[in-house]
This record gives sequence, C-alpha cells and structure tokens, in this order.
Amino acid sequence: MSPNQRRKVLFLCTGNSCRSQMAEGLLRYLSAGRFDACSAGLAPQDRIHPLAIQVMAEIGIDISGQKPKSVKTYLGKATISFIITVCTRAEEDTCPRIWPGIADKNRLYWPFDDPVAAEGTDEEKQQVFRLVRDSLREKITDWLNGKE
Repeated sequence: MSPNQRRKVLFLCTGNSCRSQMAEGLLRYLSAGRFDACSAGLAPQDRIHPLAIQVMAEIGIDISGQKPKSVKTYLGKATISFIITVCTRAEEDTCPRIWPGIADKNRLYWPFDDPVAAEGTDEEKQQVFRLVRDSLREKITDWLNGKE
C-alpha cells in the first residue's frame, strides 16, 4: 500500500441500518480522510433508520445519502484493512468476525446494543440512539488515537 493510499475500514452489523452506518459516518468525519469508511450487514434493511440519520445530523454529520449494503458487496471485491463488528450478537456467529486475509489484530469486536430495540416514548428512543452514537464516537476516537 502506498503512503498516500487510505486504509479501508469495514463496519459490520446485522441490518446495516443503525450502528454500522453511524460508525461509518463517524469514522469518515473523525479521521479527516485518513481512512476510507464503509459498512455492511448480513441481512441489510431497506433503509437507514430515521433516528440514526437524525441523531447524526445533530452533531453535524449527514448519513442520509448512505445506503444499507450486504456484506457480499465486499467479499473478495475490496481491499479491507480493518473489520470492526459492532453488533452484540457476534458471539452467536450472527455477524462475521473472520475475514479472509485480515490479520487477527485488524479484526475488532466492539459490541453495541441495537438501538432499534429501544422501547418507550419517542424521546426515550432518541436518547438510546444518542447514547449509541456517543459511545461509537468515543470508541472510534480512542481507536484513532491508539488507545484501543
């Protein structure tokens, strides 16, 4: 890889509608071009969850143009440097943690609860999405700063 080539980070979750989409937007913003961020899911939904779009917009990051994609989009077709699984069911093998050609040190597991499962009022659901967003931002910032 040339010094000017950005390393590709693939965020994985089940539906690619919330956590991995927020992580993709956050890394793109926080890394200031150092990484090429993308995301995918095992069973991608039809659209990004509206609350994910809303809570990201609250911090100035627009993910409304991103689309849910299948993990098959990237299998054998893209040079991936890091795979970061952000779903909690990875230990049940629902989300893939192994990727051909990726060293163990570059396969990371960051379990975050699915905000779609949140119950309560609209405001309570928004708060859960904000909590996941802020937790992802903290984890990504730590990783970028070598604290992960």
